[in-house]
Amino acid sequence: MKPIVNIEGLTKTYGKRRGISGITFAIEEGEVFGFIGPNGAGKSTTIRTLLNIIFPTSGSASIFGKDVVTQSLDIRRQIGYLPSEVFYYDDMKVVDLLRFAAAFHRCRNEKRIADLAGRLDLDLNRKIEDLSFGNRKKVGIAQALLHEPKLLILDEPTGGLDPLMQNTFFELLKEERAKGTTIFFSSHILSEVQRMCDRVAIIKDGSLIKVESVENLMRNNLRHITLTARQPDEIDLSAIAGIVRRERIGTTHLKLLYDGDMKAFVQGIAGCPFTDILIEEPSLDEIFLHYYTN
Repeated sequence: MKPIVNIEGLTKTYGKRRGISGITFAIEEGEVFGFIGPNGAGKSTTIRTLLNIIFPTSGSASIFGKDVVTQSLDIRRQIGYLPSEVFYYDDMKVVDLLRFAAAFHRCRNEKRIADLAGRLDLDLNRKIEDLSFGNRKKVGIAQALLHEPKLLILDEPTGGLDPLMQNTFFELLKEERAKGTTIFFSSHILSEVQRMCDRVAIIKDGSLIKVESVENLMRNNLRHITLTARQPDEIDLSAIAGIVRRERIGTTHLKLLYDGDMKAFVQGIAGCPFTDILIEEPSLDEIFLHYYTN
């Protein structure tokens, strides 16, 4: 089975300025795929290139097996896209905007529009110009979902939403996934990625540095290790490779962030004067920062 999204060596430069360089990954059908990195890392550039909003400098990409440059119109009819910043015709009513979007996808469905408006607490008769940023984002969510697309591309989708509406949004995504929709989810909020995604791609300075399942990322070699000792300063760790960070906690605890083989670590500290040891998994945030700062 071919992947829904396939990106090979995708590069976009702006003269001498960096965009993205050599991005390669694939998204399988029915998958929720996270794309993580801080603002400016290249997430939106990748998405806009996929959508043929901007043209690649080199490399290639396909969606549904179709080239994103030469067959972009066919692709757009089958996807739902939510940009990080939502701009619409200010003088249109919400309902007219959604009907206009539905007509583009050839799926005029008044019940679907009403259902989404109800779930998202949207007033269909208000004009776009009268809406707050959060309500405009809700219009964007409805517009992306109303035609029940095969692929959802979401760029920082929760910006402007309050916590209750974020929960509603994630419930809607779960419902779409249950229908078989593939979701490409770009975010710098790692708790959202951990909550929703099967796999993630980590992007740094326009280059891909890791593609991995969330489960495997959480099971990687990084560990928090807390050693308890009467004199923590007497614990000699100089011969142990892989200690990323160490921190003295109070008078009796030494906290470490360790990236290495646990058997080697245990053997290395066997002769040290500690009285207790606690080994914990780090959060996704810490794992991401570890990849991003090394």
